[in-house]
Amino acid sequence: MTRLLLALTLIAVPLSAQQVSDGTRAARAINGTVMQAHLEFLANDLLEGRKPGTRGGQLAALYLKTQFERLGLEPAGDSGTYYHTVPIVSLTPSPTLSVQHGGSTETLSYMKDYMLWSMHDTSSVSASGELVYVGYGIVAPEYNWDDYAGEDVKGKIVVTLVNDPGLQDSTLFRGSTLTYYGRWTYKIEEAERQGAAGILMIHTDESATYPWSTVSSSWSGPQIRVARQSGPLIVAGWLTQEAAGRLMGGAARLDSLTRAAARRGFKPVSLAATASASVESKVERTETMNVVARLPGHGPHKAEAVLIGGHYDHFGIGTPVDGDSIYNGAEDNASGTAAVLTVADAMVRSGVRPDRSIVFIGFAAEEAGLLGSTAFAARPTIPLRDMAGVLNMDVMNLHGASRDVGALGLDQSSLGATFRQAARAEGLSVTVNPEALRTGAFFRSDHFPFARAGVPALSIEGPTRFVGKPAGYAKQVSDDYTAHRYHQPSDEVLPSFDYAGAVQQMKVIARAALLVADAPQTPSWSPSSEFKEAGEARMSD
Repeated sequence: MTRLLLALTLIAVPLSAQQVSDGTRAARAINGTVMQAHLEFLANDLLEGRKPGTRGGQLAALYLKTQFERLGLEPAGDSGTYYHTVPIVSLTPSPTLSVQHGGSTETLSYMKDYMLWSMHDTSSVSASGELVYVGYGIVAPEYNWDDYAGEDVKGKIVVTLVNDPGLQDSTLFRGSTLTYYGRWTYKIEEAERQGAAGILMIHTDESATYPWSTVSSSWSGPQIRVARQSGPLIVAGWLTQEAAGRLMGGAARLDSLTRAAARRGFKPVSLAATASASVESKVERTETMNVVARLPGHGPHKAEAVLIGGHYDHFGIGTPVDGDSIYNGAEDNASGTAAVLTVADAMVRSGVRPDRSIVFIGFAAEEAGLLGSTAFAARPTIPLRDMAGVLNMDVMNLHGASRDVGALGLDQSSLGATFRQAARAEGLSVTVNPEALRTGAFFRSDHFPFARAGVPALSIEGPTRFVGKPAGYAKQVSDDYTAHRYHQPSDEVLPSFDYAGAVQQMKVIARAALLVADAPQTPSWSPSSEFKEAGEARMSD
């Protein structure tokens, strides 16, 4: 009897071990010390702020590549390498804009009345055409909404509002929750799809959620973007509310047209005016690289992949603040890059063997406008239809253990339910940040270009409730970071960093990735998501 019990015990141990899920094994292998080591290297002054195209940026990319190699991960970039090339063009604009109406010509004042840039990667462009007001400039079949309403705007210059109709009427779209249709990037994309030669977006502090000074400072210097093929859209820019009122025949008419744009059935309005625009640009071309590696899958869906990424770039060496000119970007986003490497380390060391592959990516040039992720989504080394989902890590919790975890995009796809399941396994609740919904934070990090291409995607967010800290501590930490370290040389490794919270976040990310990797079906878009149509299109390609 004793020998039989001993034998049964010896058999039971390995059987029990086999019942531990891949997610649990990977989560148990997450190590905060590993993350700390990666973070301290990436945020060191020797990397000079990791700006794309600089020695520091190249060193950061090389570090990622060698760490992926050390772990034995397969290269998943261009031509069997770990690198995915991102061609970048920088254009410093010098524009002119005049409007002809009622037999007179008004020359607008650059920076005071308008901002304008070229949509072509060339040194000189010009466009002239009828001005057409197209309301919010939105075509959204799922909301039964079409601001172009069959109007032929080919070769014309459209004038649009920013944000979406929910700003004026909470029963429309998602009310106070900004949709992608409200983002200025969407307005430009739709204008080009419609064949317009130019677009002028009307700025108000309320609709843009930032002042004109932000617009003028952001668009007056070098405009860095991924090199693109020239399309019908030649110029794009912003108008102040006052300048837009003059073009439309007065502030009262602008107010009337703004109200009209929020009513279903709005039709485009000719402004009985013609605009002439030109942009001379100083053009510089360079390149940077995403760093991409694969943990191969072992099941029938091994050609498919779950992507785990974070951007490794920051601002390099810039204007000194209190004698410090190196913008180290410790929290933004050496922390997310270190987290990608730590999750990769945990998955390799724990020996997980998922059905689908797991692909780890260090994205380049996020701070310049999501350039690395945009380039990868446009020219992927993995077909879009084979991407099961994207999990992005941008600014990790370095302030201690929490009782909850957040993510951007929880309501967009079934990936949100998977994330909640992963959080529950770690004893964490999931929090939705209403301010992030209002300001459209979902559209502002490296998961977003994939969502726009139809791939379900999430990005990690900070907690709202810390263990052992008073109510309001999360807001205090966030406000302090925004005021004193965000995009400043002071975003350095601090003695106060506590990696317990980041460990929790990484465990949830690892579990969520492996749940997706081993699921019978890939995540699907919510019926109300503005990316559902793109998701269906990518699967039919």
